[in-house]
Amino acid sequence: MANKFANAQSFEQPQRDRPWLFRTYSGHSSAAESNALYRKNLGKGQTGLSVAFDLPTQTGYDSDHVLAKGEVGKVGVPISHLGDMETLFRDIPLGEMNTSMTINAPAAWLLALYIAAAERQGVDRKALSGTTQNDVLKEYLSRGTYIFPPGPSLKLTSDVISFTYREVPKWNPTNVCSYHLQEAGATPAQELAYALAIAQSVLDQVRASGQVPEEDFAQVVGRISFFVNAGIRFVTELSKMRAFTELWDEICRERYGVEDPKLRRFRYGVQVNSLGLTEQQPENNVYRILLEMLAVTLSKGARARAVQLPAWNEALGLPRPWDQQWSLRLQQIVAYETDLLEFGDIFDGSHEIAAKVGDLKQQARAALQEIDDMGGTVAAVDYMKRNLVESNAKRLQAIESGEQTVVGVNKFTEAEVSPLGAGEDAIMTVDVSAEATQVEALADWRASRDNAAAEVALDGLKQAARENLNVMEPSIACAHAGVTTGEWAGALREVYGEYRAPTGVSGARTTSIESLSPLRELAADTAKRLGRPIKMLVGKPGLDGHSNGAEQIAVRARDAGFEVVYEGIRLTPAEIVTAALEEGVHVVGLSILSGSHVPLVTEVMSRMKDCGLDDVPVVIGGIIPPDDADALIKEGVARVYTPKDFDLNAIMGDIIRIVGKGISEAA
Repeated sequence: MANKFANAQSFEQPQRDRPWLFRTYSGHSSAAESNALYRKNLGKGQTGLSVAFDLPTQTGYDSDHVLAKGEVGKVGVPISHLGDMETLFRDIPLGEMNTSMTINAPAAWLLALYIAAAERQGVDRKALSGTTQNDVLKEYLSRGTYIFPPGPSLKLTSDVISFTYREVPKWNPTNVCSYHLQEAGATPAQELAYALAIAQSVLDQVRASGQVPEEDFAQVVGRISFFVNAGIRFVTELSKMRAFTELWDEICRERYGVEDPKLRRFRYGVQVNSLGLTEQQPENNVYRILLEMLAVTLSKGARARAVQLPAWNEALGLPRPWDQQWSLRLQQIVAYETDLLEFGDIFDGSHEIAAKVGDLKQQARAALQEIDDMGGTVAAVDYMKRNLVESNAKRLQAIESGEQTVVGVNKFTEAEVSPLGAGEDAIMTVDVSAEATQVEALADWRASRDNAAAEVALDGLKQAARENLNVMEPSIACAHAGVTTGEWAGALREVYGEYRAPTGVSGARTTSIESLSPLRELAADTAKRLGRPIKMLVGKPGLDGHSNGAEQIAVRARDAGFEVVYEGIRLTPAEIVTAALEEGVHVVGLSILSGSHVPLVTEVMSRMKDCGLDDVPVVIGGIIPPDDADALIKEGVARVYTPKDFDLNAIMGDIIRIVGKGISEAA
């Protein structure tokens, strides 16, 4: 009986596909702290690295720049020079690692630092594998970490691609990123069309640059990769991924003449949707993350090459290592405990999936043609931005009206108190001394380097930019010479200039909802008491480029009858206060999602007091922990709104009453 039982337990293991790369998007405080986190995560079974950089690094500023105040180390790791990059990857063999770097405008620079760090490790650049996101066009539409105008930005993207296919052949030089398009409100068809349009613009630029011989161009096409989003409607999202694979194959074959099917593959990584993570009942987010992951893993023919999952509590603040581990374990359970990787594509032959894929492809082709007719993505930036603002407004209105159910937010809101988010250590906080430490270390770096060598390297970079030459080798020379991130970007700012992208607010059309009429009446009544319409300044202080919330507040305020002043992202507190004074506003609304709310809001309030504007109420929105919210209220902030405050009409009504209260008190 024992032998029979033993025989029953022995069976041949079915052949399994190799799982995708397991990544966790991470980085915070300093290169040393982030290095310790990376090595710990790799020890837990993570198979690739995904580096999150802080906002000064992403926007080409050194940690001691005025715009970097309060932002250093908050949403990622500060990398100011080669020393930081070496510290970040200390004891991590770069020749064996697959590293993804979410970096765009200064992608050439961060790749140069990475190559220089590898060379310091004795690793040949041809052995390096990984990805630079390097998709600046979507930054104008969604995430806001652009630096230069579109033309020079595309040129820099092209330089990285043309350089890596020869020098770093295992590197993915650009990761066309539809992730942030969905976060900005894109529908599945818009996400398809806009991402593919950007990919076409990038490849067209590479071809036009003359840096790649025609016989090598198919190899370049084969190195293009994508980074996508996957939302909760996972059947539609799965169909979207199958549509991506089919449309990309079609574009590669018909537009670029690529004959090798392997070079036409739609290669992509994914982070599932963070937009839908809720502050209310945040434990429910674990199920949302799992379902969203299924959209990019179930269909073998459209399966992700790399997956990184957000943590369940990202709507509350910065996740702890334990929270990131939970997301990693979710991936590992799906990959190793289930039989998912033992089968072919289980959706082949499905009439429903085929119909949905066909519908999405038809919509995407129509949108692609529309963009082509405008002259391509650069010419269509304002049009696409306006469409995203409108789509996001419709999404929010559907949640407000209850047409779109969000469990725990607008339905099934009664719940037990979650023990998971309790206590002082429920989220990670960045040590307030981290910024000062980084700034001091940066000063030491500048003092200890050969400044003459750094100047020579920077002159070589500027000369390459002026002569329209590839900037990669000069950038690597800058890295080895000790040039800083701000100096590299500053040199190219001298040559290329800077840029402010369209906000998409002024021309955005929104669908009115029934509850807007009472709001407009309340605003009109207050305007009558003021003698003019309520005037609101919506400001984005610091370097946070996530403007979706600010845009929706600006649009809803406008539709409610406010006069709105919104100048977009990346303003200093001084610029915001000057605008408030010159425009004669009745209320200032600040949006900050980078974690730098306390120092930035405190400075705005102080400057307003110095200018005699202390009677103008200030409201703030963002991912703000309760303790910070209490501190801001004590500083004089009139209201703090967080992701749980999803009803924009309720927010607008609240702001109108705050302004009205000020009138009464003044009287």
